[in-house]
Amino acid sequence: MPANAASESARIRRERRTIGMMIGMYCRARHGARRDTRCEHCDQLYRYAMERIDKCVFSPEKPTCANCPVHCYRKAMREEVRSVMRYAGPRMLLRHPVLAVFHRLDGRRVVELPRRGSRSA
Repeated sequence: MPANAASESARIRRERRTIGMMIGMYCRARHGARRDTRCEHCDQLYRYAMERIDKCVFSPEKPTCANCPVHCYRKAMREEVRSVMRYAGPRMLLRHPVLAVFHRLDGRRVVELPRRGSRSA
């Protein structure tokens, strides 16, 4: 958790929890990790995802990463997260239905980048 966790929006806390659950499910299935643990590789991916959430330019109203106009993940990590989501996404409805529904609703959030050279009046 970041230092400003108390001021963190419910949306961001939910995103952190969702990606954590997805990585955990993936790690247990693919790497044989026990419940509530992750292998070193998946733990690195989790820490990287948390770092990216911390540094998101759209916080606290960030969209889901799939719908974000700025791709801040390194290419290799983006592919890793895609693999995790391909595996865990469909299973989230059964294992964590509330998080899955909120993630789907959050996916409808649209954020537009400010136009270059535009000035506010």
